[in-house]
Amino acid sequence: MGVLVGSIVSKIAKLLTVFLLTFNCLPVSAETITIAVASNFRATMNEIISAFEAEIGHEVRVSYGSSGRFYAQINNGAPFDVFFSADQEKPALLDAQNALASNRFTYAIGALALWSKSPGLPLEQAELLRQGNFNKLSMANPRLAPYGIAALEVLTSLGLEESTRDKWVQGESITQAFQFVDSENADLGFVALSQIMQDGVSSEGSVWLIPPELYKPIKQDAVLLARGEGNQGAMDFLNYVQSERVKMIIQSYGYQVE
Repeated sequence: MGVLVGSIVSKIAKLLTVFLLTFNCLPVSAETITIAVASNFRATMNEIISAFEAEIGHEVRVSYGSSGRFYAQINNGAPFDVFFSADQEKPALLDAQNALASNRFTYAIGALALWSKSPGLPLEQAELLRQGNFNKLSMANPRLAPYGIAALEVLTSLGLEESTRDKWVQGESITQAFQFVDSENADLGFVALSQIMQDGVSSEGSVWLIPPELYKPIKQDAVLLARGEGNQGAMDFLNYVQSERVKMIIQSYGYQVE
């Protein structure tokens, strides 16, 4: 009888231990986080969110678009808790305008690539750009997207801005610039390396990784907005993004991290 009681007590103790361990791994209360994310970071962020929701338990609602559009929307009161920009300028401007809590950091450093779906093209060293043997060159709008600014800097550095201008097709965001090439409505285009690479493998077609000396570093900052200051889930998410595990995910898409 004593052995039986002892066995039951032991099983109950084990069940309680499992319950307490599980309970301690969950947030005290699950929060809903609303974030605005630059479109170049879409694939990377989707993977991060999936891992975060599974591990931590908060729900993340995400919108993707151009940093310029999000900046304007946030200034007009858009209900976002966190902003992941494709540059440092817009988060800094928001900070200066007291539109957000003082919590800002660089989450990724982007890389620019010239890409075409057609294999075997002489993209290296801008050879095809110099030859002019193409109809349309896709890029993000420099007025709205930091990757568009970088593309313009590359063309200016190479002395090709004026000779290629009449062939430009500009997208509102780097995602749209990518789609122009992916749908073959443009022969080639400036895209984020993250859009054509995962786990160190680039997409089909022809790729030229633009030398970093041809454009300013694309440092991408995240900021906690005023609306998210009291949201524990938002703080948990920002801390999660800065973890070593997530940094490895970010690097697998072709970004650098600090």
